[in-house]
Amino acid sequence: MTNPTSQPVLVIGAAGLDIKGRAAGPLLPGTSNAGRVRRSLGGVARNVAENLARLDVNVTLLTAVGDDAAGRQIMEQAAGCGVDTSPSIVVAGGRTGAYLAILDDSGNLSVAIDDMSIVEAITPRYLNDRRRLFAEASMLVSDANLTPDTLATIFNLAARNNLPVCADPTSTLRADRLCPYLKQLHLIAPNVAEAAVLTDGEPARTQDQALGAARQLVSLGVDFAILTLADQGSAYATSNESGLVPAMHVDIVDASGAGDALTSATIFAVLNDIPTDEAVRLGVAAATLTLQSKETVNPELSLERLYAQLAA
Repeated sequence: MTNPTSQPVLVIGAAGLDIKGRAAGPLLPGTSNAGRVRRSLGGVARNVAENLARLDVNVTLLTAVGDDAAGRQIMEQAAGCGVDTSPSIVVAGGRTGAYLAILDDSGNLSVAIDDMSIVEAITPRYLNDRRRLFAEASMLVSDANLTPDTLATIFNLAARNNLPVCADPTSTLRADRLCPYLKQLHLIAPNVAEAAVLTDGEPARTQDQALGAARQLVSLGVDFAILTLADQGSAYATSNESGLVPAMHVDIVDASGAGDALTSATIFAVLNDIPTDEAVRLGVAAATLTLQSKETVNPELSLERLYAQLAA
């Protein structure tokens, strides 16, 4: 398994504070709904970095936070999980990113608002000045919160260093930022709506349609594509194989962060040369553990728990 002293996975993108309200009953628009409101740490890049660290992967996080209480909490918690945050930016007078999510009474996302503008502090110049991070990494992971110019720099530096890239589409509004780079992607794991943006198609509604969309992403240049279909499981494709992995049905506490967990566990599998089908099954197991947690990253995630879930 992964040696924590090996070359790190470099993760670049957003970190923030998640504020999540789960309705106690059917959501009623235009009025106050009874329920529970929780805060936890989030941001796609931060989530992936913490998940990887909990799976004993050596990981470096490059994000931007404000010099406020939330920013300090993010940096301290990441360091406590074993994440190297030394390249990250603390913006003087800046406001740490935030994500506000409204969940229905089943724990599924109804609507969300994110405020991640602080990641604009991660500029092309900042990255070029730290290009040694790319030379020293084993893999790069980026979310799509970054500006188009910054993403262009990231993919350029990755190409110069022959660095495999995993990208997270983040949302349907940002997924198109990755379209110019599909031929450079080693791994991507969109949901069906994000995949529709990437393939300029319609969202898959069935397993067969999802399998077709995964294969289409591969035809567009992606090495390894996984499409998540919530309770219908996940479809995957590479140039050599494709298949479906069923969902593990559990009571959902909070669906936030499940996709990031799937991506992280799949990255772990790729780093350890685990076969494709088992890699996706590990991803689904990690997502299942996250669905059962109130936190965006399950604090009890570990290799032992991951394989125990896989065997369940």
